[in-house]
Amino acid sequence: MARKVEAYVDTSAFIAFVDRSDTHHPLFLRLFSQPPQLVTTTLVVAEGHAWFLRRYDRTRALQFLAMIEDLAPLQIASVGTSELTGATRILRKFSDQDLTVADAAGLHLMRELKVSTCWSTDFHLGLTGVSLVVNEH
Repeated sequence: MARKVEAYVDTSAFIAFVDRSDTHHPLFLRLFSQPPQLVTTTLVVAEGHAWFLRRYDRTRALQFLAMIEDLAPLQIASVGTSELTGATRILRKFSDQDLTVADAAGLHLMRELKVSTCWSTDFHLGLTGVSLVVNEH
C-alpha cells in the first residue's frame, strides 16, 4: 500500500453514508466528502453488497458496488489464507463476543497496517483499542 492508511472502513460506515435514515448519516456524509487514505476488505464489500441486496434490491446492491469502485482514495485489501488465519486468532481471543469473520479480518488488517482509526458504528471494531470515529464526534 503506497500511502499511509489513515482509517479502516467497516460495512456500517458505508451503510450510514448511503442510508439517509441512519442515525450516523450526517457524520459519514461529512467524513466521506473529503476522505483521507482509507482501506477496507473484500469481505466488507461482500457484506455491504449483501446488505443492500437483502434490504433493497439488486439495483441498489449494484449501485453500492459502483460507489465502492468510484470511491477514492479507498484501497480494498484481499482476504486470503494468512488474513483468515489472523482473523481466526482474533475470533478465538474474543470468543465471548459476537464477531463476524469480516469484523475479525478488519481488526487483523488494522493491526497489520497500524491503523488507529476505524470508521464504524459497530463497537466490536474497537475491541483492540482502535479509535472508533463515532466516539470522537
